Parts: sequence; C-alpha cells; structure tokens
Amino acid sequence: MRVVLKECAWAPLGDGLVLVRDPREALTLADPDGQVAALLEELSTGPATAAELSAALSARGVAVSAADVAAGLDGLDSLGLLERPDEQTLGDPDVDARQFSNLTFFASYARRDQSRAEFVRRVRASRVLVLGAGGVGSSVVQCLAGLGVGAMTIVDRDDVEPRNFARQFLYRHRDVGRSKVARAAEWVREYDPGIEVRPVERWIIGPGDLADLVEDVDLVVGGIDSEQDAHLWVNEAVLRAGVPWVGGGMQRTQFMYFSVDPGRSPCLLCDESDRPDPGEPTSAGVAQRLSRSLRFNNALIGPIAMQLGSLIAYEALRYLSGFEPPRAAGAQVVVDLRTGLVPVWQPFPRLADCPACALAVAEVRS
Repeated sequence: MRVVLKECAWAPLGDGLVLVRDPREALTLADPDGQVAALLEELSTGPATAAELSAALSARGVAVSAADVAAGLDGLDSLGLLERPDEQTLGDPDVDARQFSNLTFFASYARRDQSRAEFVRRVRASRVLVLGAGGVGSSVVQCLAGLGVGAMTIVDRDDVEPRNFARQFLYRHRDVGRSKVARAAEWVREYDPGIEVRPVERWIIGPGDLADLVEDVDLVVGGIDSEQDAHLWVNEAVLRAGVPWVGGGMQRTQFMYFSVDPGRSPCLLCDESDRPDPGEPTSAGVAQRLSRSLRFNNALIGPIAMQLGSLIAYEALRYLSGFEPPRAAGAQVVVDLRTGLVPVWQPFPRLADCPACALAVAEVRS
C-alpha cells in the first residue's frame, strides 16, 4: 500500500526530532541515527510503499530493510501522520470542491485504514430525520446541509411567525404564514440540490406517530416540545427502531444536548429514574412539582440557538461518519449561561430494568 505524509514540519533537537502537525502540540521522536528524519524526508517527496522507501533510503546511504521501514510507517501511522493518497479526495472535481472543507476536517482523523474520503462518503450516504424546524432544528438543518448529508426528512407543524426571527435564520419576512417545513425544504434544495429532502407536516402526539418516520434512517436529531414528556415519545420510538438520537434544548439559563445509542447507552427514561418524585413531601419533591408547573417562554436567542444546533450536529457527525465515538451517548452535556458557557457532562444512570431500554434493537455499525 502506498502512503503519503500529512502536512507537518520537523527539526532536529539533540538526539531526536521535534515534529508539529497540530500547532497545539509538538511530538518529540527519538532519532539518534537520523533514520526517522531520512524517512520523513523521503515521505515528503510523494506517495510510496515500504519497499520503495527502503530502496530510496538505501540509495542515500541509509541502509534499512523494507520490514524496518514498514515498522517505522506503523509508528508514524499511530501518530496520525500518514494516510492513503488515493483516498484524500472523492475523485470528482466538482464534488471535491463542494466537500473541500469537510475533507480537510477529516484529514486530522484519517489513517491508512480509515480515510478522509470514506468519512465523507458515509455522511453523503446518510439519511437523517430532523424533528422540528424551529430555533434549534433550523440551525441543525443548516449544519447538516453544510456537512452534505444524503437525505433529510424534516418534521414540523408550525408556520413561520414574526417572533421566530430572533433565532431562526432559514426564514425571511416574506415567509410569514408559510409552513416551516416547506420553506426549510426549499432552503435545502436551493443550498445543495444534491441533498434529498422531504418535508412532513404532522402533529406528533405519541410514539406511534413517529414509527414510519424512523424507518430507514440512520439517525434522528432534534426533538418535540408539544408536551412536557414528548421527549419520552421520541425515546421510545428510536429504541424500538434501533436508531440513535441526538437532541437538546434550553431551560431559562441553561442549554443542553444528549444522545441515546440504542442497545449501548442508557436512555432518557433511565435518566428520569433518579429524579425526585413530585409527590414526595420533601424540598426536592416540591421543587420538582413546582418546576413542572412553570410555563417556560422560549428564551432561546440566535447565538445560543446556533451554538446548540452546531453541538447537536457535531454529535450527529460522530454517529454518521464514525470519525470518533459519540461523546454524549447516555449523557446530558449541560452548558450554563451563568458560568461562562462551560460544558458539564452529566451521565444518565443505567436503569437495570428500564422498560424502554428493553425495547432497544442494537444497531450494528461498521
């Protein structure tokens, strides 16, 4: 297999080398005989196999076998410094231009056995169900479109209203009174005609209303806020279908996101298990009852909606591409506006006899 060296810089220091690829960190490699420097220099001239590199090094007086070079390449690959030259792009100039930034992002995670092009192909082949086209959902739609997902189904029942313009940037004043999902679908088609998009206007009043929507999708993002416990409807639907879900929301001065990985992580019903019982005659129980009685006007503003939407979309990217494991699976990541937006991970408890988790069909992802 031919390999290519990713962009990096190095310099000798004593009996070693200092190498920098990511400006935030420097690698120090032992190199008392100069063989690592010589290997890097040969790699920097272009793609090569271990045998070709061994021959080139021998020609310059550095006698190393192909097996030794292969071992050296294994070490460089473990540091994230190598990738396959034939998998740096998708091979279509128009597609590569469209996906330039996405390909560049994935370069940091590429190895010989997992290419940047493959990460992008996975995203382009993915089918995502987006629940809600409001403050968070509209931002998620924009992020997913930028990532180039293959298909989106967008579900909502609301029309565009003037109050939406503080945080929903898919819409224009001429759209007031129009269906949100219809306009959102138009936006996606105008943005990238290569993305298949389907608008669905539907009231969701129980998990059964989601059953057909979660079929044949790779991921569900967003949520439903029509009822206080509507998130548990989505939780049940995704567990039955074995489809991961990334959601989130805001409560006054906090916003949060989470994900549920059926068969692998605790679910939202597990998280409900350690909450105070509103009927308990304790301060915690009374506080829980009072909190449930409060009517929360939507305090989500543009900067927060965009940040939350991007965090949800980034967690979605982990599921869709596999470039790294989900970070919020079975946990809630809470960002507090009063403490400088510092995220705090709050894992869900795992309820041994959770009736929702018992429904889960473990999805096998390669």
